[in-house]
Amino acid sequence: MATRWPRYLDAWARLGALGRDDAEAYACYRVGYHRGLDQLRQSGWRGQGYVRWRHAPNRGFLRALAGLARVAGAIGEDDEAARCRTFVAQLDPGWDGADD
Repeated sequence: MATRWPRYLDAWARLGALGRDDAEAYACYRVGYHRGLDQLRQSGWRGQGYVRWRHAPNRGFLRALAGLARVAGAIGEDDEAARCRTFVAQLDPGWDGADD
């Protein structure tokens, strides 16, 4: 699905969750994260303000970012893992990382 609709962020996040190993998962989550930043900026977001889970179009991006935090930690990228966790908390302080 991600190759057919590469702008569908949830596809990248789901691929990350299904990754055969940490490297594959990391790559998929990272694509979802970067594509998500691009989409947010194209929509007028300027790096500040909330990106809430309750708004369905944000979910793929938030899933990718949370997944990137987990896998970055698993591969020893502790600084990146911490940055990603902080970013998730800033974007939606009320979201616990669970799929609703």
